[in-house]
Amino acid sequence: MAIKTRNKLSVSFSMASMSDLVFLLLIFFMLTSTLIAPNAIKLLLPSSNSKTMSKQTVTVYINEGFQYFVEERPSAEASLTADLHSALLGEKEGTVVVRSDKSVPVQYVVNVIDAINQLNETTQSSYKVILATTPKK
Repeated sequence: MAIKTRNKLSVSFSMASMSDLVFLLLIFFMLTSTLIAPNAIKLLLPSSNSKTMSKQTVTVYINEGFQYFVEERPSAEASLTADLHSALLGEKEGTVVVRSDKSVPVQYVVNVIDAINQLNETTQSSYKVILATTPKK
């Protein structure tokens, strides 16, 4: 005599709760990513059509008052090479992104490029300099 059970175990899995969880996480990350400010120092960057992207190692800011900031720390023009050297310590190849206000004369940007070139010569490294811009509208 074959005895049959009335309660059958279901092996199916409902994906409805999983998709709800994924959408909640998506909304959470979209909201929190808009709250993060990528630039701590407010600058009005020059505009350009180029789309050169690179992994940045160090960021140098030049504000409208012609002050230098290496990774948000104030730096004098005379100590710019030393500050960049301490920020790039341990890196043989890196990229320095220059975020300069559009009202800053070109000479201040050239000072940063000269500091990087001097650092390349003294440490036998190959750091690159990129000027940050905003896309043209």
